[in-house]
Amino acid sequence: MNVLFLLTPKSDVAYVYSDNTLRQVLEKMEHHRYTAIPVINRDGNYVATLTEGDLLWLIKNRYGLDFTAAEQARVEDIPHHSNNQPLPVSTDLNDIVQLALNQNFVPLVDDRGIFIGIITRKNIISYFQQQFSALQAEAEAGKEE
Repeated sequence: MNVLFLLTPKSDVAYVYSDNTLRQVLEKMEHHRYTAIPVINRDGNYVATLTEGDLLWLIKNRYGLDFTAAEQARVEDIPHHSNNQPLPVSTDLNDIVQLALNQNFVPLVDDRGIFIGIITRKNIISYFQQQFSALQAEAEAGKEE
């Protein structure tokens, strides 16, 4: 089953580059109200997903809660605690659903490993809700016959 119909394309996803600073990441996450954000390198490859927790732990553990000292830290130097592996676009929907149980989104890459977008848990739930509604409508129509 092709999962591209669930994809939020890269052009519609806020992401950061691995050479961005902590300040740039925080500003982008705040602007979009994200709790996690994909990180890609300048070649377009998916690198990691950064979470609010990753940023808070970095500021606490490495910079003693001194945000001014931390704001120039590079994304590539921030340890991340989650390991959101990207999936190829050819991945089966069942595998994507399994990952989405524990992640807000699943990053997708093309055959060359280039980040093409994300599939959000919200899109998955919406898809299954539509499928369920269609089945209910069929069942109701069958009862009327």
